[in-house]
Amino acid sequence: MSDFTIKTKDNLIIRFQLYNDEAPITSAAFIKALSFSRTFIHARVSGQEIWTDDGVNLDIIQENSSIFIVSGEIVAGPLKPSRNKTSNCIGIYYGEGRGLDGCNIFGKVFNEDLPKLKVLGEKIWKHGEQQLAFELAD
Repeated sequence: MSDFTIKTKDNLIIRFQLYNDEAPITSAAFIKALSFSRTFIHARVSGQEIWTDDGVNLDIIQENSSIFIVSGEIVAGPLKPSRNKTSNCIGIYYGEGRGLDGCNIFGKVFNEDLPKLKVLGEKIWKHGEQQLAFELAD
């Protein structure tokens, strides 16, 4: 399975690797949904996170799910179980944080791209929402 990138409006490209072993169902569903763009905002209570509640419709179960997310990880809220507060959300943690409910942790930014992700997170925090494009990596 391939990795993916996000691209900002100023053409900054940030690379992510999938957790194919830990979250194979989520990784496959996410790759199948590529390419897409969504508007991301900064989280209010979960820490250093950018997120959207207009994620891709991943009709999958919870796997590799936790509220404890490591800096650089990307999460998706599965549609099942239906009581999940993060259904249809995508979150990207650029620093410390903790989710509001269990999300599927399915990838992480490449270590050398973490500084770029932190710049993006700070930019969204200070200047507001931003459109991000998700694409399959070359």
